[in-house]
Amino acid sequence: MVITGLSGAGRSQAADILEDLGWFVIDNLPPSLIPEVAELAQAPGTSISKIVLVVGTGPYHSDALPALSELRAQGFRLRIAFLEAGTDVLVRRYESTRRRHPLATADLTLAEAIEQEREVLQPVKAEAHVVIDTSDLNVHQLRSRMLDLFAADAPAGGMQTTITSFGYKHGLPLDTDLVIDCRFLPNPHWIEELRPHTGLDSDVRDYVLGQPLSRAFLDQIDAMLELLMPAYVAEGKSYLTVAFGCTGGRHRSVAIAEAVATTLTQRGFDLRVTHRDIGR
Repeated sequence: MVITGLSGAGRSQAADILEDLGWFVIDNLPPSLIPEVAELAQAPGTSISKIVLVVGTGPYHSDALPALSELRAQGFRLRIAFLEAGTDVLVRRYESTRRRHPLATADLTLAEAIEQEREVLQPVKAEAHVVIDTSDLNVHQLRSRMLDLFAADAPAGGMQTTITSFGYKHGLPLDTDLVIDCRFLPNPHWIEELRPHTGLDSDVRDYVLGQPLSRAFLDQIDAMLELLMPAYVAEGKSYLTVAFGCTGGRHRSVAIAEAVATTLTQRGFDLRVTHRDIGR
């Protein structure tokens, strides 16, 4: 497992969580030594089977991808988790800890250093199996997210799938693969007796799913995922996040996400369901 991402986004906290799960953590290892560590882990009599490498931005960061490619070529099972957060969030974190950003110079503001690091790490992010946005996560929520993803391995040949709902007025979720807009459906918010409830309540669920357009929509989503998900598995994708959005993230997107999750569960996918904005 490789933990990487923006400085201040929670790499060390994520590594600590995996260490608590029994992983052997190595922080700040020069990428050129990664293949040697992998060979040591395979040596006879070695009891280490799960290794976490924490890779940050430093003088050798450009060597990381070639080293990881070499691991894949040797047949190692490799997973990369990339942690990121909004620039404004990272600025506040650095200001509260008073630590120096690794790319900070006299010619760069803190925000400029963060953006430069974001650009430098784009090739690594593109190779990541899962991207975790920690902007709105405290340490306990990060732990919950890490446990959901890594406490147990996905079934052989399987894929851990997250179905989530969100509200567009609260911003797009960054750590997602597919975003599907539900705002064309009739909105229960404008029905007084439904407004206080959510898509988890039977009256809202029945209203949303009872629309003729909803049934046709779900049929199309079902057909799309039936095509895509086996293809993702065949390509070796370990994690997939599908996000359904409506205006506030309380009614339509929740009901649709739950309906899609029910169908996927019946098909045997390893599934997790979250509703980001249901309590807002």
